[in-house]
Formats: sequence, C-alpha cells, structure tokens
Amino acid sequence: MTRLADIRESYTRGHLTEDDLTANPFELFNRWLSEVIDSQMPDPTAMTVATVDAHGQPSQRIVLLKDVQADSFVFFTNLGSRKAKELALNNKVSLHFPWYLLERQVRVCGVAERLSRSAVAAYFLSRPKESQLAAWASKQSQPISTRELLMTQFSQLKQKFANGEVPVPEFWGGYRVLPHQIEFWHGGEHRMHDRFEYNKQTNGQWTTQRLMP
Repeated sequence: MTRLADIRESYTRGHLTEDDLTANPFELFNRWLSEVIDSQMPDPTAMTVATVDAHGQPSQRIVLLKDVQADSFVFFTNLGSRKAKELALNNKVSLHFPWYLLERQVRVCGVAERLSRSAVAAYFLSRPKESQLAAWASKQSQPISTRELLMTQFSQLKQKFANGEVPVPEFWGGYRVLPHQIEFWHGGEHRMHDRFEYNKQTNGQWTTQRLMP
C-alpha cells in the first residue's frame, strides 16, 4: 500500500504574477472560472461552503455556485438545512473553489445575505422539474430511515405535480456572499506557490498583497 506521505504532485502549469492581477478580484475570478469551464473539468462551479454553529464548530459541504454578480457569489439551498440554520445565527461564511486540475484554488471570506423571494422564484422555476421535485421531497439535513422512503416521497410528488407547475417551496431560498477577502492560489514548482490576497477597504476599493506559500 502506498504511504500517503509519499504521494506528491509537481505543479508546472505556470504562475500567477502581479501582471495578471485586476483592480477588482471579480474580474480575475470570472477569468479563471471561464478557463475552468473551458477545460471541461467536472463540476466547475462546485465550491465548499463553510459555516459555524452556535458552539463555534465549523462545518463544510459542497454547493454549486449559481451566479457571480458584480459584488457577490450566489447559491441556493433549503432554508431548513444545517447551513441555513447556522447562517441565521452567524452570517460569516467562507467559500473555497478547488480547481486542482488547473493547479488553482480560490478562497473567499465574507458575509451571506438572503436573496429576495422574487430572485429565488426566478431561479427555482428555471430548474429541471426533477430538481424542483427533489427540493420538495427532501427536508435537507434531517434524518430519514431509508432511501426507499425518500424515493417514495419523490414519486408521490411526481404524481401530484404531473400535469402542472411545481410551486416554489417557502422553505427554499438562496444567499449571496459579499466578500471582504479573496485569495487566489496558483501552484508552483518545488512548493513555491503563488498566492495573492485581495482585501476590501472601507471606501469599496480593493488592495492586494502577495503571500508566502
């Protein structure tokens, strides 16, 4: 069996330099996101969302990024889920984009704000019908005895809404994450990685600094 300590990769896909930086980090993020999508990497919009509970215990899960606005990142979820309950207590959040196939990653720190019901409805109604039904069938993060019971609930809802539009559940919503810090990481040879951190100032402008790997 291979020792985990012996597993290593050599990062040789270039560098991130000062000349690559943009005044606004969202410009660089969108450029990188486009390159990830063009690379045909599986689930290019997958990101880790980290929240903290009332006892200070962090938790993480994979969520799909659904929009990049001028100043925020958008995702949707069941409002009864663990992440939503934790965000209701503490709206500080961290996102992580693990674009390891391109030897890149992006880390985001910010606060999450609930989206309007109109924004939630617009996205929900754009989803495939099966995804809409799945949102109704699952009380996200709640215990269930068997998968068969979950699939039975899904089948019953499929019959119920077979000939009509699936309404937007009141328990389903979305968030936009407004960052105050964004770090771009690019792998480098001999573990000499390139890291640049953007920090938002009180006047709305962004400053950058290079971090040691």
